[in-house]
Amino acid sequence: MAWPNVFQRGTLFSRFSHHHVVVFLLTFFSYSLLHASRKTFSNVKVSISKQWTPSAFNKSIRLPVEIWSSNHLFPSAEEATLFLGTLDTIFLFSYAVGLFISGIVGDRLNLRWVLSFGMCSSSLVVFVFGPVTEWLHFYNKGLYCCLWIGNGLLQSTGWPCVVAVMGNWFGKAGRGVVFGLWSACASVGNILGACLASSVLQYGYEYAFLVTAAVQFAGGIIIFFGLLVSPEEIGLPGIEAEENFDEDAHRPLINGAENEDEHEPNYSIQEGGTVAHVKAISFYQACCLPGVIPYSLAYACLKLVNYSFFFWLPFYLSNNFGWKEAEADKLSIWYDVGGIIGGTLQGFISDMLQKRAPVLALSLLLAVGSLVGYSRSPNDKSINALLMAVTGFFIGGPSNMISSAISADLGRQELIQGSSEALATVTGIVDGTGSIGAAVGQYLVSLIQDNLGWMWVFYFFILMTSCTILFISPLIVREISYLMQRRQTHVLSG
Repeated sequence: MAWPNVFQRGTLFSRFSHHHVVVFLLTFFSYSLLHASRKTFSNVKVSISKQWTPSAFNKSIRLPVEIWSSNHLFPSAEEATLFLGTLDTIFLFSYAVGLFISGIVGDRLNLRWVLSFGMCSSSLVVFVFGPVTEWLHFYNKGLYCCLWIGNGLLQSTGWPCVVAVMGNWFGKAGRGVVFGLWSACASVGNILGACLASSVLQYGYEYAFLVTAAVQFAGGIIIFFGLLVSPEEIGLPGIEAEENFDEDAHRPLINGAENEDEHEPNYSIQEGGTVAHVKAISFYQACCLPGVIPYSLAYACLKLVNYSFFFWLPFYLSNNFGWKEAEADKLSIWYDVGGIIGGTLQGFISDMLQKRAPVLALSLLLAVGSLVGYSRSPNDKSINALLMAVTGFFIGGPSNMISSAISADLGRQELIQGSSEALATVTGIVDGTGSIGAAVGQYLVSLIQDNLGWMWVFYFFILMTSCTILFISPLIVREISYLMQRRQTHVLSG
């Protein structure tokens, strides 16, 4: 089998300059900080629920009920939990709408400005949502909803911008392993958010929001002054110029149905071999690119499952096993650890195969089994952590691949070669569609759990994982057929 040129020509990372390292780290930690502030909300749900239903915890007879209940929003913890699920849904819907807009904006404005503005503005909204409302003892459902809508719109600037910047700096050769490692930024953010929240939760849930908001604001300032959005900004050649020297690099991992055996691309927007500057493509043109719709629909189902673990795992551990909230926060880290390892390893394998869909298919099939196993986890923290990490490996790994490496593949295929202004738009479409699925899912999770119990929630996850495989099944069949033909050709030529 002929491996990609990146493995034939020495170490992949020897091709990177210190500028690549700085861009990798800045984009990595910028999105980690955005995710940390989101994770804070899921980590303090139990504390918020108690604060919103104080009458249920009033054990004193010295003060009148009116004083104890002056700030309560809900008569029961169940209704508070349902509202927390509603806030998750509101956030994800606004986040999804924002992704479609942010992708288009990011392709037309300076990516550094858009990313920095989103990080700083989002941190201010989180500061108002947590510390300000608690310090002023002002509890209002309408205010919480408006703030979380704004937070979703502002946070949506993050992913399209960081993927576009990474796509500008890192070419197709080795993209799976580079993006697989880099896409751990979301999981690292979850771990960071869990650690920060659990470390200050004893002082009150508002301090968890305060710490993450402050760190995120500082990160936004650093991004504004330190991030280079493309090699051309400092006079270096773009990745397309480098890939012109690599014949294999012109063979996309996202291909049409025909002519897959040909080394030269059979379509291009350039003529005569000249690379002209191309304006940002429209939203409709981006949707019509090969592979965008199937992967977007698949990601809608997969992100529903992945974000359900993200939003509800600490609550599930506290609610189902009776573990303390701080302990549940720390234990939930193992899901993200599995996702980090899964995304990196699966990205490496897909680079070697030069195809992504077969790797995704195998991982998702095993994810179904891991979901069955985790749903039957005993009340033992060690076993639960192990099963949680395995589940994260097979669910978080494919989720990271679709949202990063595959989105970059889709945004830089030959059909739009020379137009880096498609990257953010395509990423916004894929992630935006995924967020719509995740938004619907968060409300359904709270509804299913409230009426049928946690076991039916896991049945729902299994169904959605199966639908993910179904949506990309044509791509799976096509790419497996290509791998088999390539292997036969290699055997005959040997």
